[in-house]
This record gives sequence, C-alpha cells and structure tokens, in this order.
Amino acid sequence: DYIFYTDWMWTSYVIFTLSQSLMLAVGAAYYLTFTGVPGTATYYALIMTVYTWVAKGAWFSLGYPYSFIVVPMWIPSTILMDLAYWATNTNKHSLILIGGVLCGMSISFFNMINLITI
Repeated sequence: DYIFYTDWMWTSYVIFTLSQSLMLAVGAAYYLTFTGVPGTATYYALIMTVYTWVAKGAWFSLGYPYSFIVVPMWIPSTILMDLAYWATNTNKHSLILIGGVLCGMSISFFNMINLITI
C-alpha cells in the first residue's frame, strides 16, 4: 500500500507542477505584460491554488491519505513576478525575461520545501 500511495503522490505532484506551473508562468506574464495591472500574477496563482485544494480534496475523498497528496505552491513565486513588474515597468520584455526566470526558478524551490513535511 505504501508504494502504491507514494507512486500516486508523485504522479499527482508531477502533473500539477508541470502543467499548472507552465500555465502560471505564461499566463501571469501575459496578463502582467498586456494589462499592466500589478498583482495580476498573484491573483492568478491564488485561483490555481484554490483549484488545487479542491483537487486535493477529491483525492482525499477517494481514500488517499491526506499527507500523500502534494499541493504545489505558486503564490510566493508569483509575488516575485509582481515585484519584477514594478522593477521593469518601462520595459515589458524585461518583465517576461526577469519575471519568468524568478518565477520559474522559485517554483521548484518552494515545492521542495513543501515536500519536506511529508
């Protein structure tokens, strides 16, 4: 049973992390660049985090142990992207480059911290 649950934990972790992190980085950079509204990236991450909590609840309702279902953390990463927006307000290409790098590099870091608790 332990191996079975662990395999599903990593499956859910990989699926959520790859697909939603890509959506987050691209979507948040796009909205920040073309709307120019500070805080858009963090708002986008909040929506995705709530969606992930709902998905985690669904896994839990199916009988999986709560601690084996990983929730990726995006909000700290997108806060960095929003800060990059203010720092590069006059150059939108810099926002995509600097904000995307900050967000992308920090996503895996915050997720590794999240895994320590398991």
